[in-house]
Amino acid sequence: MVQGQSRNSNTLVVPQAIAALDQMKYEVAQELGIQLSKDGYNGNILTVDAGHIGGNITRRLVQMAEQNLAGRYS
Repeated sequence: MVQGQSRNSNTLVVPQAIAALDQMKYEVAQELGIQLSKDGYNGNILTVDAGHIGGNITRRLVQMAEQNLAGRYS
């Protein structure tokens, strides 16, 4: 499967964000000490590790949105 593509039905509101989200995935995985495959296939990682990566990405995205909103309304 090509990197940045998945089998799920989730669609991005801003498709141009694919590269940034992929980069964030690799950064978070590296910080957590989880080795991801560069070919895009990560079916060999533990479910708990995938959850840690996804949770940290969500945390970062929420933090970025909060900072953006705080900057607009302060």
